[in-house]
Amino acid sequence: MSRRLLLALPLLLTACSERPRFDPDAVRAARLGAGLPPGFMLGTSTSSHQVEGGNENQWSAWERGQWPDGRPHIKDGTVSGEATDSWNRFDEDVRLIQRLGSNAYRFGLEWSRLQPTQDTWDEEALARYTQWARTLRQNGITPLVTLYHFTLPNWVVDTGGWENPATIDAFEAYTARVAEAMGGEVDWWCTVNEPNVYAVLGYLDAEWPPGRQDEKATATVLSHLIEAHARAARQLRQKDTVDADGDSHATRIGLAHHVRVFQPATGSAVDTTVAGLTDAFFNESVPEALRTGRIRLSIPGSVSLDREVEGLKGSIDYFGINYYTRDYVRQYFGEPSLSRQYVPRGREKNDLGWDLYPEGLYLFLTRYAKLGLPLLVTENGMADHTGERRPYYLQSHIYAVEQARAAGADVRGYFHWSLLDNFEWAEGYEPKFGLFSVDLASPEKTRQDTPAVATFQEIARNLGLTPSP
Repeated sequence: MSRRLLLALPLLLTACSERPRFDPDAVRAARLGAGLPPGFMLGTSTSSHQVEGGNENQWSAWERGQWPDGRPHIKDGTVSGEATDSWNRFDEDVRLIQRLGSNAYRFGLEWSRLQPTQDTWDEEALARYTQWARTLRQNGITPLVTLYHFTLPNWVVDTGGWENPATIDAFEAYTARVAEAMGGEVDWWCTVNEPNVYAVLGYLDAEWPPGRQDEKATATVLSHLIEAHARAARQLRQKDTVDADGDSHATRIGLAHHVRVFQPATGSAVDTTVAGLTDAFFNESVPEALRTGRIRLSIPGSVSLDREVEGLKGSIDYFGINYYTRDYVRQYFGEPSLSRQYVPRGREKNDLGWDLYPEGLYLFLTRYAKLGLPLLVTENGMADHTGERRPYYLQSHIYAVEQARAAGADVRGYFHWSLLDNFEWAEGYEPKFGLFSVDLASPEKTRQDTPAVATFQEIARNLGLTPSP
């Protein structure tokens, strides 16, 4: 995450304060799942590019490239390729979902697969996605469908990608087509995944495609992604008029917002201020835009953006939270942002060096309760190549959900990242997030249980769900 941008966008909000202490013995002793209400969605998440295989889009082109010094764009030198071959193994994945006892599944649509050129629409691919949603429903699993999860068709990239406002128009038209076709099977929609992450990593830190460092483009892209959500929400409400699950709501629309706890490294006024400004941009700019209907972004000397977006206010029916970790923030005048972010020595970390801090999920759920909307944990998981530490990670974060509900937060669902080991963007295949591991070298892409499968099944049983044999 770019330190320059985070300090350059100081919204007048404060960092998280109270942090409840979780006792590991209490977590392990709790009858997790029993504190969740009937109808609570207990699921897993995937994204199209990361599991389907066979995609040709902005990311697949980026994966084949390299940096000026010869290093590959992807840290472990891999490309997504066949991924876990979920495009051809979806029925197998449904059986895994049933084995978990899960009653919901968040999956993504690949825009480039559905609309490979501006004037071409793949009806067969659309029919397959629709059948996926139907299959899930027929097996008692609620589909939550993500329309955009970081990947663009190459023809959109060629016309400027998210920098070009015409992409908003194209995304709206794509959404309308999908809603008409899939609305009879889908009520729960996620329009855009992590717009803050996409804008910063692609256009400021230059770690993701298109690999540019441009402050103005960063703000423009973030603004366009937020507006694209509003336009997509409008189309979903107009085109999806079928109430698939009979709850009197034909659509439940939200987006997935990535959040991190930014902990002041010390109690000094400087560290506290810098952490607060960092928190204000990264954690609050998107929900504030959704709450007020105005996008406000400012980078002194280069960008000042303040505009109202038609249809943005009131565009969501739920707010999705993707939570993984906490960073410590210390002022450092050698950086443009005057700060550095790190995890202290001695803290338990995952395989990517991320701090393990389940209290953070509680903090954000209780914090965003102020929106007055149902909340979903749309992603939460741990990179753990052995799988041995994931059971407690899962337990402690379900515990956080139950504690947040007890404190009054209207949390309606939890989706673990991820169902399967998958292609983790710039990190490649090295990080392992799956409840089920995948042998990528085998022709069958063999799926195997990790220890957390039994943990998930126990939570499902306590919720009143029934894992299959």
